[in-house]
Amino acid sequence: MSDVIYQAQPPLEFIPPAFNPLFLRVVHTVLPSWIQWQTAISQIEADNVEILADLYRQFQEGRIRFLLAFRHPKTDDPFCLVYLLSQLVPRVARQQGIALQSPIHAHFIYDRGIPLWAGNYVGWMASQLGGTPIQRGKADWTGLRSARDLFANGKFPIAAAPEGATNGLSEIISPLEPGIAQLGFWCAEDLQKAGRSEQVLIVPVGIKYSYTAAPWSAIAQLLSDLEAASGLPVNAGKTDNIASMELLYPRLLALAEHLLSLMEQFYTRFYHQKLADAQTVAEIKDRNEALAFRLQALLNAALQISEQYFNLQAKGTLTDRCRKVEQAGWNYIFREDFKDINALSSVEIALGDRIAEEATARMWHMRLVESFVAVSGNYIKEKPSVERFAETTLILSQMIAKIKGDKSFQRPQLGKQKVKINIGQPLSISERYSTYKENRAGAKQAVADFTNDLQQAMQSLIL
Repeated sequence: MSDVIYQAQPPLEFIPPAFNPLFLRVVHTVLPSWIQWQTAISQIEADNVEILADLYRQFQEGRIRFLLAFRHPKTDDPFCLVYLLSQLVPRVARQQGIALQSPIHAHFIYDRGIPLWAGNYVGWMASQLGGTPIQRGKADWTGLRSARDLFANGKFPIAAAPEGATNGLSEIISPLEPGIAQLGFWCAEDLQKAGRSEQVLIVPVGIKYSYTAAPWSAIAQLLSDLEAASGLPVNAGKTDNIASMELLYPRLLALAEHLLSLMEQFYTRFYHQKLADAQTVAEIKDRNEALAFRLQALLNAALQISEQYFNLQAKGTLTDRCRKVEQAGWNYIFREDFKDINALSSVEIALGDRIAEEATARMWHMRLVESFVAVSGNYIKEKPSVERFAETTLILSQMIAKIKGDKSFQRPQLGKQKVKINIGQPLSISERYSTYKENRAGAKQAVADFTNDLQQAMQSLIL
């Protein structure tokens, strides 16, 4: 929810999947042109597509059920996946002599919050394409039951992003959430209870973006814009014509350090937070390591502002904590006692709006943290590339937009990109089901082990 919500509202309604084959046909027809006109993507290619073609053959023969677990660095990822299924898989299937029934498609799980900021029409479109929503940060039993049913009984396989959200980084995978493994074991359980023999598989899918030409000049201009917005001397015109990693990296470091200092002052002065100890930071000789140390302290402090307001304990990873804050905020805004607003007095409505306004303001700190959960401080240094440099700069631009309250912010397109999709070998849930069903401890360990193996498999697909 990037747009501010100032009014208390009834609870979020579940949007049931309502697959419409005619609408899917329209999407398949217009998708290639839409990608070309509306995104920076100029080329999509994929490796090991024959694996996916064969899996669809087995699915259509009633031999397997499977879930596509895809990397999620950008909001463009779903378009790439639809292109993969509608264009590349049928092409490779024909080349391999594999007969597949049309359409080649997948049900999918999406965040219920997306229609709140993208527009209600997005929820309608997702429903028509067979998608099912889920609320992150709580046990959304309605959403989970729908996803579970689609996995075991849906017309198509199902797709989901195990990271739970985009992180803006093509070569770093955020810690995976255990929900994908759990859905897999539930599917195996449902099939066994129904006396069905299908095998249950999870298929890792890597998605990686790269620039067709290094956009150093565009990066230099974006840096100049960010420097101006943050109060640094603007370097525009000094390096644009000869922009390079060597010239721009010091500027990026200086910008990051300056923004950190501004935010540290902000949280220290107005929220009375204790941040990174100055002496400890001074003892760190490497600028990148010092930056990473200060960033983690800042993110923790910012998240505590939200947690303290919602009376939440700071437990788990930054991602876990963000999800809990998000759900707590939703509970303050989308309220059970506002189901019938007409039954409430004007004073009750006004008080509800006050709470919604303050909850949204407190969630702002969490949204800031959310943008940086995968940022290490050493991303560029570990493997210098224009892609890593651009991604880091874009994350800083998103941060500044959040601070400025820019509701219409769209990530700048620095240059044309090509997308590489890599299909991994399927991981079998069925082979591990006996361990899962032994007892509660075995089930928990089976989910954890599978999630870890899936994380490693997905990481290997983007190296």
